[in-house]
Amino acid sequence: MTTTASATREITTTAPLHRAWEIGTPLDPVGFYPKWGPLPEVQAVHGQTGGWDAPGQTRLLELSGGGSVRETVTRVDTPSLFIYDLTDFRGPLEKLVSGGRAAWRYMPDGDGTRVRWRYSFTAKPGAGAIVRGIVRFAWGPYMTRVLTGIGAELDRVGVER
Repeated sequence: MTTTASATREITTTAPLHRAWEIGTPLDPVGFYPKWGPLPEVQAVHGQTGGWDAPGQTRLLELSGGGSVRETVTRVDTPSLFIYDLTDFRGPLEKLVSGGRAAWRYMPDGDGTRVRWRYSFTAKPGAGAIVRGIVRFAWGPYMTRVLTGIGAELDRVGVER
């Protein structure tokens, strides 16, 4: 996959590494990925195969506005790296993007965990400038909002009891 544009965001959570991984990796995206500006909300997950913890597992995300995207897990290095590819875009991105990749890296940070999320897109021919603009002005800030909510959830349920 040739990357056209990417954005990276990170947070630090109070959850220890193994708990952040256990909670964050299989987290249902519904409720954590809201509509923001031109970007759609994740409304439902369909056809998920497995526990979302092994290469080859897939799921279809239903997006607001009638769109969807397929996610396929491509790499899992427990408890440090989780990568999935995005294909079969339907909706507004369908005309602009041929593929995407999300990589989640979990790293010890004192008693907690630093979580780094990198999202990369490959534009369709002639759409590179538009995709770079979307990533810079919408997707990157959106990732910050999403990651803030996920970090709060990790803090809330990730502390050892």
